[in-house]
Amino acid sequence: MTEPAGRRPRKRVNYGTGREALLEAAVRVVARGGLRRLTYRAVAEEAGVTHGLVVHHFGSRDALIEEAVAHAIRSSLSSSALEPGTGEAADFSVGLTDMVEAGPDLQAFQYELLLEARRRPELLAHLRSLYDEYFDATRRELTQMLPGPVDQGLSRMVFATLEGLVLHQLVFGEREIIDEALDELRSVLRLLAERRGDEA
Repeated sequence: MTEPAGRRPRKRVNYGTGREALLEAAVRVVARGGLRRLTYRAVAEEAGVTHGLVVHHFGSRDALIEEAVAHAIRSSLSSSALEPGTGEAADFSVGLTDMVEAGPDLQAFQYELLLEARRRPELLAHLRSLYDEYFDATRRELTQMLPGPVDQGLSRMVFATLEGLVLHQLVFGEREIIDEALDELRSVLRLLAERRGDEA
């Protein structure tokens, strides 16, 4: 039996890898069409599986959103080098531009959720968990890098800088400019570490 023209062929998804494939499909659907386009049918079509399989794995649209957010957190944190663990400014967020280039849909998904949360406050809990992970990772890395305590304001400012650079690259490209800006951020962090070290 042949598939109708323009439709993706259905494929079998193993349970072990199926959830990840469906979450990646959900991310792509939202990145391209916004949260209002996120339906079981759209995810099934994107993944090339049956509608029932999406229902089986997630049960509700809210569960799908929640798990897609968790997937976004895991993927972004593992690929961004936001927290390399070395405590060296030179290593801070070295993979950021690669992450955006390799996974623009993942980044667009997160921005789509942010914008949608202005209209749908019930999404804020999902986003709070996402951003708490980012804030904590930033603060942990800065704590290793800088002598003395790292307050919430500093860690949020550094993360906001990174987030703005990601958005700029996502929309305008200009990877070289983003890399230059990241080098400047690392220089500022090095200077801050030296200054704090001299004061200690």
